[in-house]
Amino acid sequence: MTPDQVATIGREAMLTLLWVSAPTMVVALVVGLAIALVQALTSIQEVTLTFVPKIILVFIVMLLTMPFVASEMQQLTEDLYSRIIRPEPSPVLGTGA
Repeated sequence: MTPDQVATIGREAMLTLLWVSAPTMVVALVVGLAIALVQALTSIQEVTLTFVPKIILVFIVMLLTMPFVASEMQQLTEDLYSRIIRPEPSPVLGTGA
């Protein structure tokens, strides 16, 4: 396996990670921002007010995006397995080594 192949696999894994975690992270960011704004406007500084709604909404988003996440992870895994089964030819040796 060449360094270029390793870099390609690493890049694909990182992009998949960003792609599947983006919906959850965006919801957590928006909810946190909205709650912080409400807390600043009302001077309510309750700690549980920030965590409970965020946890509930993040859990709901994770449940809703579970099929998407599973299909993306399955696609990445199948791609990696196909590279193990049929490696690309080595430019030096001319084989799959």
